[in-house]
Amino acid sequence: MHRYTTTAIVLHWLIALLIVGTFTLGLVMTDIPGITPTKLKYFNWHKWAGVTVLLLAALRLLWRLFRQPPAYADEMPAWQRGASHGLHWLLYVLMFAVPLSGYFYSLATGYPIVWFGLVKLPVLMGPDPALKLVLKDVHYWLNMLLAGLVGLHVAAALKHLLVDRDRVMARMLPFSKT
Repeated sequence: MHRYTTTAIVLHWLIALLIVGTFTLGLVMTDIPGITPTKLKYFNWHKWAGVTVLLLAALRLLWRLFRQPPAYADEMPAWQRGASHGLHWLLYVLMFAVPLSGYFYSLATGYPIVWFGLVKLPVLMGPDPALKLVLKDVHYWLNMLLAGLVGLHVAAALKHLLVDRDRVMARMLPFSKT
């Protein structure tokens, strides 16, 4: 069984860590009451991480379009191959939809994003109180869907590792010799 390329593995784990960290930071920052310096700092970090996820997801998608992933094991049932393929593409869609919904939510609140305090992202719309409420919900629910699908992805990987013992997960581990 073949492995993913080193570039694909690095992008996978970097994006995974950023998604988990950004999601966790989003939960923490929204639980802080009022407006505090810490909350504002966390909001900026959250936005910067979201933009970084978006950029890395674009790079990862480009890499994937030009580099075929390793084939599934022959003994993997067709329904599992289809489920895996579908789940991966849903994760790709959400890696774009979640940060973009956050970006537009931020613009609708009247707060443009300046990535790492250095690069001002384009202001594509002005403040919009009605749209702000819609985008807040959209961003929240897309995040919850992403969290659920990431959980399903992890569960499937662990199933392959611990139950099937078929080395599928080893294809994406950084130091595996598959």
